[in-house]
Amino acid sequence: MPLPPRPITPHNSHVTNERILAGFVAYLKVEKGLAALTISAYTRDLTQFAEFLKDRSLINAKREDVRAFLDQLSTNRVEGRSIARKLSTLRHLYKHLILDRRIEHDPTLNIDSPKQWKVLPKALSRSETDALLKAPRANTDSKLSEALAIRDRAMLEMFYAGAVRVSEIIGIRVIDLKRDQGCVIVRGKGDKERIVPLGRSALDAIEIYLRTARPTLAASASRKSASRRTAPSPSLFLAKGAHSLTRNRVWQMVNSASKTGRHASPHMLRHSCATHMVENGADLRTVQTILGHADISTTQIYTHMAVDRLKSVYRNHHPRAGKK
Repeated sequence: MPLPPRPITPHNSHVTNERILAGFVAYLKVEKGLAALTISAYTRDLTQFAEFLKDRSLINAKREDVRAFLDQLSTNRVEGRSIARKLSTLRHLYKHLILDRRIEHDPTLNIDSPKQWKVLPKALSRSETDALLKAPRANTDSKLSEALAIRDRAMLEMFYAGAVRVSEIIGIRVIDLKRDQGCVIVRGKGDKERIVPLGRSALDAIEIYLRTARPTLAASASRKSASRRTAPSPSLFLAKGAHSLTRNRVWQMVNSASKTGRHASPHMLRHSCATHMVENGADLRTVQTILGHADISTTQIYTHMAVDRLKSVYRNHHPRAGKK
């Protein structure tokens, strides 16, 4: 005889939200194998929803609660992409709870995701990009200050050339750089590897950094660290003291480089790379591969930023476009 189905945990069970989140995080780590940064983002989103529910349990949340939560985010002018991510996080949680037979009904069903295509990513113009790439300057005449400026210029070139994320650029090791092949191995979301080509300008800047600046930064460890014989980090881009850069430090560097012009961020350089490639006629599949997007629908947003060029190509090539 077939075994009876495992009973569903009653809705009014005294399970704290902390325990629910802990179980979900364990599931993401062990079964899904997600990266630490991704799990951290999931945890922040779910903690925010749990705080919205106040004293109620995540297990007892209803569709009206999810809608009210998303409406509150929209009222607070949270951008559509962030709202869509939070809704996706909730979907993952409640799918997990259903599979674990903790709930019977998914409160995220029939809730439309915000139309992300309306939220166009911010990109720099080509002249703004050129100015940003040339911005880093040494603060003093010291060798260390010059090394930091050279490092920053190389990082900015890689951001723009390879459309890499902050978490990706700080994780690149020296052995990941394939100078003879003109590319670099990047580890993206979910620890997935992809090969990203680099242009001549980026390769030249990185070559100068490796030859002149990185040895200076590798030798800049404090005497205390030197006495312990601490080995330099294997990371391609080093901070003072020969250790790896942090995400915050990279954001500060890009922000500092953009002080003389339009405010920029690392992600704006990523968007600028994709936008300029599409404007120059690159096909979306190639751009998708470089960006590391799992779904090409995510890449299609850049077509909205190249409408003028698309219209021009259409007029010049379609036989019924009205061209005389």
